[in-house]
Order: sequence, then C-alpha cells, then structure tokens
Amino acid sequence: MHSISAQDRLIIALDVAGVEEARQAVQTLEGAVNFFKIGLALQLAPGVETFLQSLLAQRKRVFLDYKYYDVQETLRKAVGRAARLGVSFLTIHGPASLMRAAVEAKGESDLKLFTVTVLTSLDVGDIAEMGYTRHAVDELVLFRAKKALEAGCDGVIASGREAAKIKELAGNRLLVVTPGIRPEGAPTHEQKRHATPAEAIRAGADYLVVGRPILDAADPRRAAESILAEMQDAFTAVS
Repeated sequence: MHSISAQDRLIIALDVAGVEEARQAVQTLEGAVNFFKIGLALQLAPGVETFLQSLLAQRKRVFLDYKYYDVQETLRKAVGRAARLGVSFLTIHGPASLMRAAVEAKGESDLKLFTVTVLTSLDVGDIAEMGYTRHAVDELVLFRAKKALEAGCDGVIASGREAAKIKELAGNRLLVVTPGIRPEGAPTHEQKRHATPAEAIRAGADYLVVGRPILDAADPRRAAESILAEMQDAFTAVS
C-alpha cells in the first residue's frame, strides 16, 4: 500500500490581514508545507490574484475556499474560471442542483470540488437558529454528504467528529477535508466541533486545514513540523 505523506495532506489557512502577511507565511513554511488555503479573509485584498498566480507558479497547491453559492449559471462561470486557473480544491455550497452545476462546470479539469456541510464553528443551537430544526448536527452533515456524493462532488468539508460517519456512508468515494483542528492544549477559539490532528485522521479525515495554531505560534515552522509529525504518526497507524 502506498504510504501517505502528511506533508501532502496539511493545508495552511492563510486567513491573514493581507497579501504581504500571506507571502511571509508561505516563505516561513517553505519546504515544510506546500498546500495553502485562500479564503474570504484575502478575497478582496489588494494583490490577491497576483499572489494566487505566484503560488501556482511556484508549484504550490491552492485551496480556494470561497464557498461559491449562487444561481446555477453564475456558479458555472465561477467554477469554470477556478478550474482554468489551476487551483486544486474549491468549496461550494447549496442544494444538489448547484452541486451538479459545479461538477459540470469543472469538466475534465483536475479541480476537486468540496461541498460545505456544517461549519466547525456551529453547534446544534446555531443550526436550529438557521432553520434546521429537524436535524442534529451530525445528521445534517451526513445529509449534506449524501447529496454531495450523489451530485458527483469529490468530497466534503466536515469536522473530525463526523469524518468516520461520512466514510462509513460513502466508503472511499468522498474525500474529507477537516478544519477546526486544534493540537492538544491549544486555544479552541470559536471552534465548537474541534479535533486534534490525530483524532481527525483516526476518524477518517484525508486533509487537515490549520491556520491560527501555526501562524500565530511563536515559531510557526516548528508548530507546523509538530503537527506534521502527529499527522504522520496517525496516518501510519491507520494505514
């Protein structure tokens, strides 16, 4: 069996104040991490498009976390543009009809589409406030995962607490990208459904997204290497 490299499975969330800070983070982690998430924090930052292109030119992998959610025609155009850019991962949101439109738009490209299930910062009270009164959090996550699978998406965004159930539901047909990762003893911030790197991987997560525990550390590179070591041990144990 091909061994999994943790270095291929750790995604750094560049949720920083601006492009210069993002560049510095990438430089600090050079050689340790090659996969970076650009999300809403940088979406309108001056120079973000040039920065994204520079990452791709350096053969870095890019996870575009814009959670596309719009009418089908608009979604098709946005997903098609992302596919042409050459980003690796893209998040989408919405019902099955929008998921199918996104899958059609990516065509034969290498872009992988991930449906957002329930944000890791939300709990049962939050989803009830949003109108999902008939579901527990894990039930809603699995419902969304089933729809993503049926629509032909490549995977879902879900917490480590639901990863095992998603894998049971979908087998190897859905990748699971898990944010809300917090090493043992680290501040949890607003994350209500958090997990340690090892917990998430043991549950079935394929990729981990980590931001503040690394970027806010006194020594970000050392923090990344520590998480990578924990991830590698977990991947070796489950393989």
